[in-house]
Amino acid sequence: MNQYGTPGVILTKHYQLRLCFNEPMAARRPLRILGYDYKTPGAYFITIVTHERRNLFGRVVDYSVKLSTMGVIAQELWLEIPRHFSHARLDAFVIMPNHVHGLIILTWSPEVGARHAVPLPRAEAFGKPRPGSLPTIIRSYKSAVTRRINLLRQTPGKPVRQRSYWEYVVRNEAALSRIREYIAANPYRWPLDPLNPQR
Repeated sequence: MNQYGTPGVILTKHYQLRLCFNEPMAARRPLRILGYDYKTPGAYFITIVTHERRNLFGRVVDYSVKLSTMGVIAQELWLEIPRHFSHARLDAFVIMPNHVHGLIILTWSPEVGARHAVPLPRAEAFGKPRPGSLPTIIRSYKSAVTRRINLLRQTPGKPVRQRSYWEYVVRNEAALSRIREYIAANPYRWPLDPLNPQR
């Protein structure tokens, strides 16, 4: 339960971090930023949408998200991200009927500190994922959710998610605070949400 009294929204411990982004970002976008290093420590706001925007994860009742079995799977696997990627921390997130909003924070790691000694490729090339990068984390999460949901409904190979996802590189603490508020209030705005198929 958060400050809005919404049980479908989980606010986890706030991690102090150094936000160090200089690229101007106007809005979330489905395509990666050309040349941007998605292993850069900092905060990233992610939105993942279901295939054809179907309400697989539950419904909003009285401004609260009531998760379906598939929604519980999406939530459980989101919470497991740090178990698989030790440099990833979770901040605010919400599982909505047909999408997931979440903040993922990538922290400093020994590999990041060693970059000056052994140069690594900065950009993730198409078809060549970099271990530990944000696209690799999201790809892993989406694959795990798809596998578990298709196992549940016995529909191997059926799409669960849209191919891509939306991301926003968080530039400062003020933006981080605004995004947390946006995530927490998402169930309240559901009747007006552009992702709501009944809007």
